[in-house]
Amino acid sequence: MRRGARPGDGAPRPCGEVRLERSPLPRRFSGGPTVNAPRAIAVSLATAAFAVSLTACELPAGLAESAPAAPADLAALPIATEDTGAHYDRDDWPHWSQVADGCDTRETVLRAEGREVTTGGSCAITGGEWTSVYDGQTITSARSLDVDHIVPLAEVQRSGRVENGRRVGPRQWSREDRRRYANDPEVLVAVSAKSNRSKGDQDPAKWLPDLDRCGYARDWVRVKAKYALSADQAEHDALASVLAVC
Repeated sequence: MRRGARPGDGAPRPCGEVRLERSPLPRRFSGGPTVNAPRAIAVSLATAAFAVSLTACELPAGLAESAPAAPADLAALPIATEDTGAHYDRDDWPHWSQVADGCDTRETVLRAEGREVTTGGSCAITGGEWTSVYDGQTITSARSLDVDHIVPLAEVQRSGRVENGRRVGPRQWSREDRRRYANDPEVLVAVSAKSNRSKGDQDPAKWLPDLDRCGYARDWVRVKAKYALSADQAEHDALASVLAVC
């Protein structure tokens, strides 16, 4: 999976900087093709807006700066019924913020995860090749790619709970908290539009990718642990089933 193969995982990323590094090592899917993973773009944050929107260390108050690796995290995730009363509006989650060099979050992810990526004015991507980690599809047009939130925004909104009679979780996040999540490179991955449409806002109890389900499950748990999100019982059980054979 995209994040699991990146060097430096497990160490907190310095505030004010996101590193997307290139390596000759291949990225492998479980049961799928081998893909050379581009990882060589180092992006220094040049503006305050970039620091707010893309710095992995800036989290809603009280949340961990870095999350341990699954499957140990899974046992630590709170299990709670989905907060179906939490209203979701995509406009409440500002995303694709400007970062640096005229690029927004989406363009930065596509530059990092593509091969031989070329850009025109204002960082517009004019060429390159990508392999969708969800289905292995090779894509040569950035317009045919979606940059997916591994844990979808609507699922994040539903992943709150009640503790000691008090509701905690994303319902209490500020707009800036939501902006940080929506633009956090650690929760984003470039995939085929077809696979992303198939996924929608479903959790792993209802949808899993065709390829590298182990990596996907690990990334899902990692994101939920990082942002102190809960999992419902069916979601937890589906993740446990996948991770048990990894």
